[in-house]
Amino acid sequence: MSVFSATSTRGRQGRTRAHLTPLVLGGVFAAGAVAVVAYLLWPTWGTVVGASAPDRLPVSVGGTLFNVPTAAIRMKIQRHSGPQERIDIDFLYPSLEVPGAPKHVTADAAEATMQPIDRIFLSIAAHHDALAPELRVGTIYPRYLDQAATSPEDGLTMRMFRTDTPYASEDLFSATSPVLTARCTRDAATPGMCLSERRVDGADLTFRFPRSWLSQWRDVAEAMDRLTAQLRGPKG
Repeated sequence: MSVFSATSTRGRQGRTRAHLTPLVLGGVFAAGAVAVVAYLLWPTWGTVVGASAPDRLPVSVGGTLFNVPTAAIRMKIQRHSGPQERIDIDFLYPSLEVPGAPKHVTADAAEATMQPIDRIFLSIAAHHDALAPELRVGTIYPRYLDQAATSPEDGLTMRMFRTDTPYASEDLFSATSPVLTARCTRDAATPGMCLSERRVDGADLTFRFPRSWLSQWRDVAEAMDRLTAQLRGPKG
């Protein structure tokens, strides 16, 4: 009887371990997968690219070829050549150079002073025949604008969106020489930000920058033009 009992106990223990083994292995694989995804998606604002990486990558977005500085790409998962649905990059302003290594500050220092934004951000995404930015400005935005609130300043016109519209608390800025159209949030608890869009063949380019830069709006407009030309390259 004691022999049978010992054998039964060992058998149950063996079966228990057999059931636990797949669970343990599954947990290990899941943890590894999460770690890989987190590594790839973690923003890389200005981290130094390895010496083996090329300075620029040919990237196709919406069937449109762009020549993108590798170090300007903000997420590791996007740092490869070939077709992509979207790519996010940033450049120092006003130099338009690729960002260097990020500055390390303590939590106390970050809370004490808000660091000014010194970058212009750019997202390039396939538009899939969505309404073009210039058509949106000409046909959609006028429905929501306060027609009486216009204030030209140094060639730049501002029109407020009505409070009962999807663009409440935003303003539309426009100019013709050089051409600029930007939809900007107003300064509140956080500084206002501007969004300026343009279409290049199969891709839409969305620039983001602080509203305060509009005091030198011509420089901002020319910077966006230069970046567009540089990313398209001589063959664009």
